[in-house]
Amino acid sequence: MPTKRYKVTLIQEERIFLEQLVSKGKAAAKKLIHAHILLIADQNHGEKVWSDQQISEVLNLSVSTIERVRKLFVSV
Repeated sequence: MPTKRYKVTLIQEERIFLEQLVSKGKAAAKKLIHAHILLIADQNHGEKVWSDQQISEVLNLSVSTIERVRKLFVSV
């Protein structure tokens, strides 16, 4: 498996914001999907580091979508 070019590491405030966003469920679908991706891809939380393939299977999305969201998050 190739190493990830864009590693998502959320700080506590970002994680709390995304968790609240997802739990309310009152945002645009795209925004909620991106929040789910970032929460799962976060390498600071939990013991398991998920691959893009695993995330795509769980969320029923393409791997390229996962990669694109990672890149957008890290680049901003």
